[in-house]
Amino acid sequence: MQRLIPTLLATTLAMYSWQAMAAADLVLLNGKVFTAEPGQGLMQAVAVKDGKILQVGSDAQIAALADAHTQRIDLAGKVLMPGMIDTHSHPVVAAFDSLGANLQDEEKPLPELEQWILAEVEAGRGRAGDVISIAGVSSAYWEKSRELGQLFNQGRWVDQPLVLSGIDGHTGWANNAMLKRLNIDAARVKGMSEQDRSYVGHDADFTPNGYFSESRWDQVRSQIPPASEAVMIKAAREAVRINNQYGVTAWMDAASNAGSGDSLFDFKATEQSVGVLPLYRALAEKGELSAHVAALMIANPKSRPADLEVLAKVMKQFDGVPNLSFPGIKVFVDGVLEFPGQTAAVIAPYTNCHKNGQLLIEPEHFGELVAAAEQRDWIVHMHAVGDRAVRESLNAVEHARTLNPTPKAHSISHLQLVDPKDFPRFRQLGVIASMQLLWATGESYTVELVKPYISASAYGYQYPAHSLQKAGATIAGASDWPVSSPNPWNAIAQAITRKGPLGVLNGKESVDRQVMFQAYTLNAAKTLRLEQQIGSLAPGKQADLIVLDRDVFKVSDDELFDTQVLKTFFAGKQVYAPAS
Repeated sequence: MQRLIPTLLATTLAMYSWQAMAAADLVLLNGKVFTAEPGQGLMQAVAVKDGKILQVGSDAQIAALADAHTQRIDLAGKVLMPGMIDTHSHPVVAAFDSLGANLQDEEKPLPELEQWILAEVEAGRGRAGDVISIAGVSSAYWEKSRELGQLFNQGRWVDQPLVLSGIDGHTGWANNAMLKRLNIDAARVKGMSEQDRSYVGHDADFTPNGYFSESRWDQVRSQIPPASEAVMIKAAREAVRINNQYGVTAWMDAASNAGSGDSLFDFKATEQSVGVLPLYRALAEKGELSAHVAALMIANPKSRPADLEVLAKVMKQFDGVPNLSFPGIKVFVDGVLEFPGQTAAVIAPYTNCHKNGQLLIEPEHFGELVAAAEQRDWIVHMHAVGDRAVRESLNAVEHARTLNPTPKAHSISHLQLVDPKDFPRFRQLGVIASMQLLWATGESYTVELVKPYISASAYGYQYPAHSLQKAGATIAGASDWPVSSPNPWNAIAQAITRKGPLGVLNGKESVDRQVMFQAYTLNAAKTLRLEQQIGSLAPGKQADLIVLDRDVFKVSDDELFDTQVLKTFFAGKQVYAPAS
């Protein structure tokens, strides 16, 4: 009899296990299931229990896990995938901008621009206190700074402060009424350091023309009256809704501890620098944060290891907030490539000014900061646009590898220019390429505002996705919303075609859709340091799922661009479906 006990026990445990598995809360059947698990082909069905993936398999296997209480969804052959993950976004700021007067990068003739602004103000948008504030302004306007001044420094505008915020987040323009409020005049500009003066558009006699970039733009932007808490909560809620609408169920907030009045490029962190974190907490407490938010703490580019302690204290204030995690820090290594900004750090000098842009970090110390972050089990996410900035970012990680040979999932975002010598270093150092490939297009930003000012060899490697992938780099998808759309399907299609109004941008750097599907799922989860919880459809991972309106494996590239999400599930609960 004693010999039978182990057998009986095993049988009982097996029956218990089967019964436990049989109690699926939700099964999705008759579909085309992309799991994002390496080497795994398409499946038919998925079972969900307690908000997690129970099993992925055939219709027969998954149907066997359903009982009378199980919700059944017939996918009718539609594609089901893991939720999309954005590795670089500013969604609360973006959603706030969308609620106000926002040009959305459209370039209007100047007389039309004035009439549009007046119409927006009349409609109740565009005012922040007594300042008229316009978001999403194209960089194409900045070479017309003098013309902007001729229009917006006279008549009704003489005493009306006006601020135009560049869509890139690095640049902007203010009229004389705003400059007067900020006490910025020729004498002030003349007294600036050479570096600060390079961030201010001015005439030969130092009279400012209204254009600002980087830290000097921050000083202007910080004087725009902030919105109320109620408005910001509304913006945070809208950020979640829009992301869920596009099938995005996780993102890395690339400036979570910075508020509207903080300088992003010369950030001085304090324990009170909590940025949008209270907004995420408020949504989480209401059960409305239907996304994973990996919150990056902005660190000053010239930070030393001891400076990280204050960021750790900010993180501690938000311990235990559901769906909120803290993978590490974000550092601005340089600025933007486009004329007239040209603050991106480049190896070969710009052809017009014969300068190499602005390296915001101190290369001799940046490696120490990366190593110090690793000691706290943090990653470093680096804003690097120019090829010199990318190289110095990699150099810093290489320094950290001499102290700790085990790679951390550090990432470099933007990567507009990368020198070919640095392609293999991404794999060697385990650095993830977080790329905004919606920008890989022939348009004004990549052609007219860049091509005349950089070397032909550098231009040929703008957004070098294929070269990086071929060299073994891990590519992760990102939007940098509000700089561009948070819709990953637009970016996925663009990464393939690289077509734009001014032609194809470096067609040899195209990557296929399978690469991009991985970029927005498992690779992105690794960037957020959440690959054990999300990013693929594997048993035990959270059931973040999306159902699509077309077969994204077969449709044309143009059709892929217009992909719509029919359902979004977060932890097994439907959080989005289009209004019927």
